[in-house]
Amino acid sequence: MSNFFISIDPLSFLADPLSHEFMRRALMVSALVGAVCGLLSCYMTLKGWALMGDAVSHAVMPGVVVAYALGLPFSIGAFVFGVGSVALIGFVKQKSRIKEDTVIGLVFTGFFALGLVLVSKIKSNIDLMHILFGSPLGTSQSDVNQTLIISFIVVMILLVFGKDLMLYCFDPTHARSIGINTGLLHYLLLSVLSLTAVVGLQTVGIILVVAMLITPGATAYLLTDRFDRMTILAVLSSVISSILGVYISYWSDIETGGSIVLVQTFIFLIAFLFAPRYGILKNQSKIS
Repeated sequence: MSNFFISIDPLSFLADPLSHEFMRRALMVSALVGAVCGLLSCYMTLKGWALMGDAVSHAVMPGVVVAYALGLPFSIGAFVFGVGSVALIGFVKQKSRIKEDTVIGLVFTGFFALGLVLVSKIKSNIDLMHILFGSPLGTSQSDVNQTLIISFIVVMILLVFGKDLMLYCFDPTHARSIGINTGLLHYLLLSVLSLTAVVGLQTVGIILVVAMLITPGATAYLLTDRFDRMTILAVLSSVISSILGVYISYWSDIETGGSIVLVQTFIFLIAFLFAPRYGILKNQSKIS
């Protein structure tokens, strides 16, 4: 298997995995999650919320454990704890002199540690590696249904409030001056972030979901100055990364979540080097 790049022909590389039901399901879910994460990542990049994305993705862990222990869909517990972590961050920030980045670090590490303790104490069949690193190849039909429902909700919210959210992320002062309720948009975006983090858990897990929420938007940001084109490029790069990552993980027998994120990182490096206006090689040629 380790020599598949040499021994396998392109047609077999693409067609053979599709003969398996679990691979077809994994590819569909990964592509859908990639599209949703890619869309939201544009707003995250404009807002500069990389650390907030990291906080929410880690904070949902105790919710996943509690939901599994109670026999509830993991998405419910994850969403509750994700939103709860955001509310706690806002409360501590308002009631103390501690800066926001410090509060975020305190909250997400505390919630993550709580999740680890709960895994060790609650008797269940929870697989810690599944939570941390995802398992799209083991996706069940119920997981697919949850992913479809949550993805639909996230996309609808971003479509309905997309323009206001874009202005809020780009220039909140101007958005406030023209009468937009930026407080509502702030918590709406955080709620969407929590939902998207829940969606990403199935594919890449808690550890790597932040990469899916940041890397596609960062890649597209290097390639264009227009937000509409940025969203298209981010979604395309994320979907391609997800599909190619699943294929590579199947043929090379490596961790699927890590494979997806590595492909995303590789695409970002290409943009970083060769982007028409903002690539470092292009800038160096201008200087010389």
